[in-house]
Amino acid sequence: MFWIALIIQNIAKRKIYILKEEHFDIIIIGAGPIGIACALECKKRNWNYLVVEKGALTNSLFNYPKNMTFFSTSEKLEINAIPFISNNPKPNRDEALEYYRRVTTSNQLNIRLFETVDRIEKANENFTIKTDKATYHSKKTIVCTGFYDIPKLLNVPGEHLEKVTHYYKEAHNYALQNVMVVGASNSAVDAALEVWRKGGHVTMVIRGKEIGDRVKYWVRPDIINRIKEGSITAYFNTEITEIKQNEVIIKHDNEDVAIPNDFVIALTGYLPNFELLKNSGITLSSDGKNIPQYNPKTMESNVKGFYLAGVVCGGKETHKWFIENSRIHAKLIAEHIEKSKF
Repeated sequence: MFWIALIIQNIAKRKIYILKEEHFDIIIIGAGPIGIACALECKKRNWNYLVVEKGALTNSLFNYPKNMTFFSTSEKLEINAIPFISNNPKPNRDEALEYYRRVTTSNQLNIRLFETVDRIEKANENFTIKTDKATYHSKKTIVCTGFYDIPKLLNVPGEHLEKVTHYYKEAHNYALQNVMVVGASNSAVDAALEVWRKGGHVTMVIRGKEIGDRVKYWVRPDIINRIKEGSITAYFNTEITEIKQNEVIIKHDNEDVAIPNDFVIALTGYLPNFELLKNSGITLSSDGKNIPQYNPKTMESNVKGFYLAGVVCGGKETHKWFIENSRIHAKLIAEHIEKSKF
């Protein structure tokens, strides 16, 4: 009987823990560089805040390719005037992870990781944020969730096969394999070059007529030259129509062409979580770009007390905002909250 009573008591305690609801002045959703910048602004003002992140700290950066180099210099990636010292002219992924981790730990920021936000609701001037682990209440909400979690799908037969991925980490496992890289952006070009240099047989499928003009200026000539010399095969003005276990069918010059294939790396871009925004009452533009409505001077959305920061502000135009030009959002939001009070 003693053990039964103890088990019941423990279950009751767990239920109390699960049902526990917490109150904060501000809830920040997303612990990327901009979310960290928002947290620093809150801490500076002694506000009661919490950052909730669905993955690891700076989850998008963590999922970048291991050898990725930033386009920006380190000083342009700094937040809150905290120096970012790099050993290279342009920092790499590991240096960025170390920098943002140090900023977070040295400032003892209040962040809860691996917790997914399911809903954001507003009633009586306050917000209720429901996650897969808890329920929070806040006076203000800031969303800075980026765009790296939802890939743009090809929507073709066979995309579900295990050999297909929409994320690229490193090249070693593609050595000696027939690898198709889909896309012509920075991520696709980096993947194609790395896989080729590690001994993979690379074919690029590109919907447009050339390599993207936003590709890093020191990388673009490299990929163009590799294509010209025939080291990497590229099909321009081409789309995939079907993915099979041992080949991929593409539409090129109005003809179906079968390409022998072991792996497909589809790096066709990513999207913000528009459903979370819409379900929270945020108005999205009707021009197909899904740009959320907000005041660029304060970053407050059409929902009073609900702020947007970082890449999510660009809707489908995910190239519009990045760390370098959106880190200022944190200060704009904090200054507006400070003036409007709680």
